[in-house]
Amino acid sequence: MANNSKYWIVTDLDGTLMDENYDISPARETLDHLSELHIPVIPCTSKTASEVRFFREENKLFDPFIVENGSAVYGFNHNNSSEWELILGISYKELRIILMNISKIVKYELIALNDLNKNQIFELTGLSDQGIDRALERQWSVPFLNPPDEIFEKVKIICEDYNVHVFKGNRMSHLLSRNSNKGEAVNQLKIHLQNRDVKIIALGDSQNDLPLLEYADISIVVPGKNGPNKYLQNGIDKGFFRLANAPHARGWSNSVQDVISNI
Repeated sequence: MANNSKYWIVTDLDGTLMDENYDISPARETLDHLSELHIPVIPCTSKTASEVRFFREENKLFDPFIVENGSAVYGFNHNNSSEWELILGISYKELRIILMNISKIVKYELIALNDLNKNQIFELTGLSDQGIDRALERQWSVPFLNPPDEIFEKVKIICEDYNVHVFKGNRMSHLLSRNSNKGEAVNQLKIHLQNRDVKIIALGDSQNDLPLLEYADISIVVPGKNGPNKYLQNGIDKGFFRLANAPHARGWSNSVQDVISNI
C-alpha cells in the first residue's frame, strides 16, 4: 500500500501515539479509519525491530516501519513471505565502544540500557519481561540513561569527533551513527518504494523526532501532560510545526482526523 499511496502517516510511538503506560486506545478508531482510507501508518521510533514487529501484529499494521531512531527500515514483500531491510547505521558493538570512550572523556559514566538488570529496566520503562527482552535486541543504536544537562551538552560536542550523534528522549538518550536519523530514514524509504512524491504527515513528541518533523510536509508535535517538549518549542513558535490539542493518543487522533478531513 505504501508504494503508491499519496500520503503516509509517519509516527513516533512512545509519548506520541502511546502514553507512559503504552496505551493507544484513544487512537484506535482513527487507526481503523486510516486503514479504510488505505493511508499507511508507518511507525518511526526508537524501539527495536522486535518491539515494532510485535506492536504491528497487535494493532494490525502492515506497512513498513523505521526503528532505532532511523538507523534501519524494514518492510515485507508483496506476498508477506520475506522481510527486507535498509541499514543506515553502524553496529551496536561499534557504538558501545564509542559510548565508553565518550564516558572517559566527559568523566561521567554513561550507562547503557543493556547494562541494567531487569528490575532496573522495569522501574525505568514499566515493560513486561517479554517487552524487556524485545527492547534489548538492539542492533544499530545504544540507549543510555539521561545524564545531567551539562554532561549531555559535552557529549553532543564530542560526538562530532566520532561521526555519531546523540538524541535525548523522554526516558533515555540514544547514541547512533551520524548517517542515521528519522528524516533520512523516511527519505530512503521513499526511494526504496519508488514513491518520491508521497506527502509525509509526521507526528512526534521529543528531540529525536526533530529530523522527522523538519523533513515532513505536515508536522505535528504531540505534547506531554505538561506541554510540548522544549526542543520542539522553537518550531511551534515559528509556525513550522502544528501543536496537537491534547497529550498522547488523544492529541494524535484529533490531529490526524483534522488533517485527513482536509485532504
